[in-house]
Amino acid sequence: MEKKDYYETLDVSKNARKEDIKNAYRKLALKYHPDKNKSAGSEEKFKEISEAYAVLSDDQKRSQYDQLGHAGISGRYSSDDIFRSTNFDEVFRDIGGGFGGFGSIFDIFFGGGGKQRSTRGQDLLYEIDIELIDAAKGITREIEIPRSGRCDRCTGLGAEPGSSPRKCPTCGGAGQVRRVMSSGFAQMVRLEACRSCGGNGTIIDKPCSSCRGNGVIRVRRKIDVKIPQGIEDGARLRLRREGDAPVGGGEPGDLYVSVHVKAHPSFQRQDSHLVHERKITFTQAALGASLEVPSLEGNVKLKVPSGTQPGTVFRIKGKGMPKLQGYGKGDLYVKVDLIVPTKLSSKEKRLLTELMKEENT
Repeated sequence: MEKKDYYETLDVSKNARKEDIKNAYRKLALKYHPDKNKSAGSEEKFKEISEAYAVLSDDQKRSQYDQLGHAGISGRYSSDDIFRSTNFDEVFRDIGGGFGGFGSIFDIFFGGGGKQRSTRGQDLLYEIDIELIDAAKGITREIEIPRSGRCDRCTGLGAEPGSSPRKCPTCGGAGQVRRVMSSGFAQMVRLEACRSCGGNGTIIDKPCSSCRGNGVIRVRRKIDVKIPQGIEDGARLRLRREGDAPVGGGEPGDLYVSVHVKAHPSFQRQDSHLVHERKITFTQAALGASLEVPSLEGNVKLKVPSGTQPGTVFRIKGKGMPKLQGYGKGDLYVKVDLIVPTKLSSKEKRLLTELMKEENT
C-alpha cells in the first residue's frame, strides 16, 4: 500500500516548525497509543504517526524526504535506523500515565523490549551516471560498494575460532528481563534489555580478533548492475540482499541503485520520445529540402516540403527510446526553425532586394 504523506499524517504544513510537529505528534499519540486506545486500527495508526514524527523531527531525514519523498527515506534507512535516532522520551516526558519512551515505541514496532538484535541489515543507496545512448541500449555496469559483510574468520558468530558464544545466565538467552514495579495496589511489569549481555542473549568470552565480536566487518564488494533499455532519469533499481549484513546474524538489507541519465547535446527526452531542434535556411524552407538529422542509431533522412513554416515539427516513427514497460520504441520529433543571416554579401543583398520588390508587387 502506498504510504501517506508524513505532513498529512501529522496534519501539519510543510513549513511547520519542529515545535509544531512535536506538539501535533503528542496530541495524536495521546489519542492513538495502544495503551490508551484499544479500538481496532489504533496500533497501526500509532505506528504511522510515530514514523512520520521520527522522520520530520530529524533535520537530515526531513530534508531528504522533502526532496525525494518516501523514496528518500526507504532507500537510505531501515526502520531500526529511523526510530533509534528519535528522542521519544522528550515527547512523552510530561504525558505520564503509562506512556513509555523509546523502549515502549520500539516494543510496539518490533515486539519485545529493550535492545533488539537486527533481523535484517540496513539498505544502501548507490548513485550512478550513464549516457543517453546507454539508457537506449541497456548496459551492465560494474560498481564497487563498501558495506558490512559476514566475518569469515568467525563465520558471523562473533567468537574467536575454537570458542563459541554461551547463553547468558541472567536472561537465559532471551536478551531481556522482566522488571516489576509496584505503585500502591497496582503492579507494572516491563521488559528491559538484559544488562549482562546487552540484549543479545549470549555472552562472548573470547571476541573474534577480526570483527571484535560483532560478527560483521567492513568489506568492498564488486557487483554487476544490469541497467535495462529505456530506463528513465531518476529510476531506482533494487538488488535484494546486497545491502549491509546485520550484527548478530540475519538477512542482509537491499541495495538501491539510483540511475541518472546525462543530458544529451542533440536530443531532449520526453518519456520514450526524443526531440531534436534543427535550423534551416529560408531557401530550404521555401523551396523544400532533403536533410540528414541525427538519431541514436545514426543519421536518418528527413524531407522538408516547400513552404515549411518556422516551428513546424516532423515525426520520424520508431527512432526514439525503447519503451521500458512494453514493446517497441518512441518517436523522434524534429522541430525546424529558420536561420536568419547576420551578414550578407553584395550578391545576396541584390538577390534579396529583387525578391522583396517581387513580393511588393
